[in-house]
Amino acid sequence: MRKRIGWRKKEHAGDIIRRARWRLTAQYSLLLLLLLGLFAGAAYSLLEASARSEQESQIQALLEDEFRLIDEHGGNTRGKGFMAEKDDYFAVGGDQAFYYWIDAQGSLLFGDENQNGLREQALQSFRQWTAGEDESRVVELRAESRIRRDRDAYQEGGERTPYLVASRTMTAGGREVGTLFVGIDISSQERMLRSAAFVLGGLTLVFSIAAVYVSHLMSRRAMAPIERSLARQREFVADASHELRTPLSVLLASIEALGISAPPSADKKEEARFAERTLGHMKEEVKGMTRLVGDLLYLARNDSGAAQLRLERFDLRVAAERTVQGMTPLFEAKSMTLAFHAPEPLPVYGDEQRLSQLLVILLDNALKYSPSASPVQVTIAEERSRQQRAVILSVADQGVGIRAEDQARIFERFYREDKARTRQHGGHGLGLAIAKQITDACGGTIRVKSAPGEGSTFTVRIPAEFR
Repeated sequence: MRKRIGWRKKEHAGDIIRRARWRLTAQYSLLLLLLLGLFAGAAYSLLEASARSEQESQIQALLEDEFRLIDEHGGNTRGKGFMAEKDDYFAVGGDQAFYYWIDAQGSLLFGDENQNGLREQALQSFRQWTAGEDESRVVELRAESRIRRDRDAYQEGGERTPYLVASRTMTAGGREVGTLFVGIDISSQERMLRSAAFVLGGLTLVFSIAAVYVSHLMSRRAMAPIERSLARQREFVADASHELRTPLSVLLASIEALGISAPPSADKKEEARFAERTLGHMKEEVKGMTRLVGDLLYLARNDSGAAQLRLERFDLRVAAERTVQGMTPLFEAKSMTLAFHAPEPLPVYGDEQRLSQLLVILLDNALKYSPSASPVQVTIAEERSRQQRAVILSVADQGVGIRAEDQARIFERFYREDKARTRQHGGHGLGLAIAKQITDACGGTIRVKSAPGEGSTFTVRIPAEFR
């Protein structure tokens, strides 16, 4: 039953990630599709506006040129002078499809067209125009053409063709004389616009498919850190549970051992020594649990933002020297030498307690993984630049070293290159993670330079004046 519940929880977490990924995919896709749609719409609108503007300029130029001749003759289109010049100004073909001069009574005085069947349709459509107003509009007229139906037969038919028509009215003494209508065939431009719309639509479709695919990749990339964070969280909980369970098991076994009655022949002194050893083991386990809980509490408070630095001015050399002196007996117990070098004085503005804790972590790490009778060197230097003053803290040992593939992960919580060896040295895999948290909180960086069998050098760089 427990296995089924655990499987359901795991499946539920996976479903949450999957739903979030698809939600991000949908959001990214909608955003990209919206941008594609806006781009395609803007491109088509600009193309259409350019084509309409060119058509309008063309028809207005034709209308202006032809209307000038009528205006010069005062609207008298039957005089010899007008008729002599008419053919030089009025002509169909090329861009112009037709022209018509209609008097105030609506009678056609003269005109021409380039295709049969246009005149009656055009005159019929002109009756719907507002009298006396100059305007231009698109009208569709059925132009005659031949449409092949089979191999031997032809049938007269027609297709609707768009024309841009412009009109201009002449007045004399406040009285309407007549109106000139000029039309140009814009079917080629309309076909061009339809082709452009088709191409833009096709490109939009292709890029939309690509946008959905790219959105899926982006959502997977965006969710990858969250998935890794959840995986580390599960690993963190599992490791923390294991680290807490181990000392609890030792405590339980010790308590049970104390509860066993000694045999009648047992020596009282031996019994007292047994109880003392057992209590000593219990005390060490309780200390280890206290350190572990303290480390977990610090990390939890730091994650929640509750851990704040206590900033003050102090001499870093004095604080570091005090820490080194406090740990010297531990190094001497392993016949190790601990050297310390720092400028005097070294005033800084920061959190003395956290920086001392940082140095303790690095020294403890060197103590655990260095062989007996090996040297450890602590160096503090000051670095000055135009931007700021910084402090460089380094701890170098000649221990077992760290493999290159593990150096990027040693600052992760509960990460241990060799878990069995780490437990043997009494570590929980939290020290360097806390060192990284302290360094980040101080606005600095921490790096490691190491190789297997050649020792390790941890270098911390922090601002001397933290703000």
